[in-house]
Amino acid sequence: MTFTQRYGPWALVAGASEGVGSAFAEALAERGLNIVLLARRQAVLDEVAAGIAARTGARTRTLAVDLAAPDAAATIATATADLDIGFLVYCAGADPHFERFLAHPIETAQAMVHRNCTVPMQLCHHYARGMVERGTGGIILLGSGAGFAGAPNMVAYGATKAFSMVFAEALWAELHGQGVDVLGLVLGKTDTPALRRLEHARGQLATLDAPLPDAAAVGDVIAEAFDHLGTGPTWIVGDHLRQAISLMSTLPRNDLVAAMAQATTDAMQTTDAMHTADTMHTADATAADA
Repeated sequence: MTFTQRYGPWALVAGASEGVGSAFAEALAERGLNIVLLARRQAVLDEVAAGIAARTGARTRTLAVDLAAPDAAATIATATADLDIGFLVYCAGADPHFERFLAHPIETAQAMVHRNCTVPMQLCHHYARGMVERGTGGIILLGSGAGFAGAPNMVAYGATKAFSMVFAEALWAELHGQGVDVLGLVLGKTDTPALRRLEHARGQLATLDAPLPDAAAVGDVIAEAFDHLGTGPTWIVGDHLRQAISLMSTLPRNDLVAAMAQATTDAMQTTDAMHTADTMHTADATAADA
């Protein structure tokens, strides 16, 4: 069975305007799938879609949808009702604030929970039905190292990423025997345009063209995802993050949370240390605009 036969003919990529999301879209197109690109900014989506179509010959469709909107999933389902979606990638869901829980109105956290938990759950429920009926399909949900332990400034964000990881694992347990591959892809610091902008604004990066030190390359993220798609349910990207999470697993939960809190406090004291505090927070910042 070819890749297109197993996962095609169409893929839906949420958070596809840049970074990991657009790279996933292009990689899937290179493997023979047609692509639905989803994010908020129509003009950017059109540009990405045109580039993918020119380089790969794939058919594309763009959907400008705010995933924090209450009817986001229904809007997406209606807009793709005429397509056979065999692959779903959910890259959206970054937190651009990295601030205390009480610093924003509760609606900010509620919107994040909707975007990071409710919408991907709704989309998986909608599209996985067709995949199960065909006996083929694939789902990749992007997670973050922030989902492994509670930490200040990531209260709602970290909780949503914990949900994403457990949801992907449980979905894999139900669907992998029915021909549907499910992978929870856990990212750490990744060299994306969104993270470059954040680091540049904080004076940590001289120019937006400069590579980010100690960050995983987007190409490596994509390669690891496809290498482990069929062996789910969870894959942690990069040796550095795998080692960090392995170390975290040796600590009792209470000690781990205390250590994370202290690390955040220490990191906030100097501009240089802020770079460390942001590592888990910006795990999937490629989709901050999705």
